[in-house]
Amino acid sequence: MFIRSVLFLLLLLISCTQQDVHNDELPPTGSSAEEQGKDTMHVATLYGSSSYFNFRGDEIMGYDYDLVNHFAAFSGIPVKVHLAGSREEMLNMLRNERVDLIAYSMYETKALKAEFDFVAFQEDSYMVLVQEIGLQTLSDISELKGKTVHVIKNSVYHQRMQHLNRELGGGIDIQLLNDTVSVDQAIEMVTKRKISYTIAHYKTAVQHKDFNRRLDCRIPVGFLQRNGWLVNKQNDRIKELITDWENSSETELIRSQLYGKYRIKNPYFVTKKISIPKGAISPYDAYFRKYAAEINWDWRLLAALAFHESRFDSSQVSRMGASGLMQLMPRTAAKFGLSLDNILNPEKNIEACVQYIKSLNLLFRKIENQDERKKFILASYNSGPAHILDAMALAEKHGKNPYIWFEHVEYFLSKKHEPEYYNDEVVKYGRFRSGETIRYVRNTLDTYQKYKGKM
Repeated sequence: MFIRSVLFLLLLLISCTQQDVHNDELPPTGSSAEEQGKDTMHVATLYGSSSYFNFRGDEIMGYDYDLVNHFAAFSGIPVKVHLAGSREEMLNMLRNERVDLIAYSMYETKALKAEFDFVAFQEDSYMVLVQEIGLQTLSDISELKGKTVHVIKNSVYHQRMQHLNRELGGGIDIQLLNDTVSVDQAIEMVTKRKISYTIAHYKTAVQHKDFNRRLDCRIPVGFLQRNGWLVNKQNDRIKELITDWENSSETELIRSQLYGKYRIKNPYFVTKKISIPKGAISPYDAYFRKYAAEINWDWRLLAALAFHESRFDSSQVSRMGASGLMQLMPRTAAKFGLSLDNILNPEKNIEACVQYIKSLNLLFRKIENQDERKKFILASYNSGPAHILDAMALAEKHGKNPYIWFEHVEYFLSKKHEPEYYNDEVVKYGRFRSGETIRYVRNTLDTYQKYKGKM
């Protein structure tokens, strides 16, 4: 089913949104290879926070969606993504060879392992009880006796609750949600108080908790499970391609970048919380346009910075105390005129951020190339300038250009966790783990390029 096609690969890279089709566009079961399209890999997935979702009405995103597109580009195979309506529909699409791959986090069960092969494994996770924090919050799984728990019909959560009910000697009222209900929707039903309890895997539940502090997902109801994508056992060709792709250093980097993009501050939840006007990048485009002019920046770069700081949530306060749209630390905010009373004001937060960028621009004034200087400013905005200055000193000492970011200063920043480098006499600010900062610069610039293509 797979023949490399340069033309299709170029089309893939030009427009991801054209890949999405409805299920009725799937090749019919049993059709010939020519009819099914040798040059295209058909992939099934489900709508959800970690797989595939529509962001701002015109952009398809998702960890699995981005990852499978990277696999397609790496392998030279165009991809067509098919959105299934339920888990069982997705499995039937693979059984009947209407798709080649399920790009969705499927948890290992004996039945699935017997029928399919797992590939592209993701981080292990375990099931938890999802409930609201309050006077009626349960503290132990045994307290479920006499309570009603809603789970998705025929899911791994349904199976686990049946086993758990037997283990506790009965008494749990298990109510079934339609199998077209997603895990995200079940969790949202708890947050909207439509149901009291449900079961989800921790890696999904904890992302919801980051955006809804009333949510509790501390009680485990199962052990760690492996999870990944599915292929048919006889499809050796795609398994070989995935193995080659997984073993590449390029894939290791993209996984790390996507982890930061979707596991730490997932854009999916912005669509639930922030209303973005049609045709706009954010609700604050007018402010970005107004204040970016003060630093001679394209306003879309300032918007990209805000997106990666807060996902345009002006009420956000991090665990470290960074606050507002631009996630300013209290000391920095105070230095540029913000108090605790107005730090969450979107316009004031942007204005103070721009004043901070002005100070960073002055600090890095020796970098004459404006585009390069912006990369240093972005890195400093994330980590503070001290470690960036250390990396510049290391680059200069080792014969690299201290005024170029990629492959020069970025490289030595990545080395600052190694004793050979952080103990060097030119290093003034000690050890530093730079992974987040390196991803931050790359991701912000990537988002900026996307914004430039839209407006």
